[in-house]
Amino acid sequence: MTTLAQGLGHWVADLRYEDLPPEVVHQAKRMIVDTLGCALGGYESEPTRIALAQAATVTSTEPATILCTGQQTSPDLAVFTNGVMIRYLDFNDGYIGREAGHPSDSIAALLSAAEIGKADGRELIVATVIAYEMFCRMCDIVNFKPMGFDHTTIGAMASVLGAARLMKLDREQIATALSITVAANVALYQTRIGNVSMWKGCAYANASRNAIFFAQMAKRGMTGPDPVFEGRGGYFVAVTRQPFELAPFGGKGNPSFRIMDCLIKRYPLGQYSQSVVHAALEARKKVKNIDDIAEIHVRTLHTAIEMMAGDPDKWKPANRETADHSMPYTAAVALKYGSVDISYFDDPYLHDPALLDLVGKIQCTVSEEANSREPEAMLCDMDVVLKNGKREAIRVEYHRGHPKNPMSDAEIEEKFRPLAASVLAPQKIDALLKQLWALEQLPAMKPLFELTKISRSASGEKDV
Repeated sequence: MTTLAQGLGHWVADLRYEDLPPEVVHQAKRMIVDTLGCALGGYESEPTRIALAQAATVTSTEPATILCTGQQTSPDLAVFTNGVMIRYLDFNDGYIGREAGHPSDSIAALLSAAEIGKADGRELIVATVIAYEMFCRMCDIVNFKPMGFDHTTIGAMASVLGAARLMKLDREQIATALSITVAANVALYQTRIGNVSMWKGCAYANASRNAIFFAQMAKRGMTGPDPVFEGRGGYFVAVTRQPFELAPFGGKGNPSFRIMDCLIKRYPLGQYSQSVVHAALEARKKVKNIDDIAEIHVRTLHTAIEMMAGDPDKWKPANRETADHSMPYTAAVALKYGSVDISYFDDPYLHDPALLDLVGKIQCTVSEEANSREPEAMLCDMDVVLKNGKREAIRVEYHRGHPKNPMSDAEIEEKFRPLAASVLAPQKIDALLKQLWALEQLPAMKPLFELTKISRSASGEKDV
């Protein structure tokens, strides 16, 4: 009897570039463009500095490259560092099923796996589709939050399948790599609750770091627990508490790939607040003076409120990790300033009395209509009540970037350029974008890493 891991091993090994519809190939490139833009924007962060310092302690006879610096280290530490860059700004894409998360986090594992596996751009596209398919299909099946588990628990599975494909593991080795990953990676949801720490942006990077290591082990002959899902001490018993079947994955005979159902973030904040901020920006157009606001009522999904307005820290965030995961804070920023960008998650904004006073006027409650429409829509109803009693009502069903209201390629580039401009010169940004949009023509990963490398003058200053 074929186990779930064995079946996935067959699918991963057998999927071909030619099996991907043109729109799926293009969507994969859109996600990779967006993800690398987020990585470049996250390069100068404190978690990245820490990761870079750790990576510098290790050399490898099978090295992998870190974005921006060109520094080489072990593949697992390259994955971790690149993953931290990708996630830091909370600006990369998302998917919402019964569970939710950010499948593009797996791209950190894929870049390094493609490099050490000597894969080309076509294979990177295939592996990206594989990782997204695994992540999203698992999100469709199980809601991990009530059980106390983090979505990075399935992120590790997505990363190892994509990485194993790029490293040319055979069917059995892929199943083994997955089995080890499943047994060894069960992460806790506490990562995203309360006063959120730096680890929020590092948890998936760590899952991907483990994934590429396990793929390397499986390729060298390491065996793993079998059956890891179905066994009496396996995943169905210990984690999900019940067996499940995954819907048929995309490929021959099934042109449906879940990557087409992923959102791209228009704003650098948690995906559950995208609709809320969109509503706040629409409300601001109707309110002449923010000081005239008496109350703001937000009605949206239970999951959104639990994660992003479920504890007192969200009304007075102490750091950027808590602020970008705070529904009231990001809504207040949008109302007060008419935009939300990465600068609003640091001082002086975090301690601005006027902004915090506006945050305190926001009330968040659960909408049963929004619950009933999840995940098809991310419904938000916002009522802004003015001091004179006038009320402005805004409804947002599909925020900009939602798969039913997608950002255009031009908008993705508009998002990419200012993020990249923090580390790259304009002509290099142009060259990088040109290569990414023609990713299927890339013969190897080295030119891609070179295009992300920071240019420095003789004085050591960034050439931007």
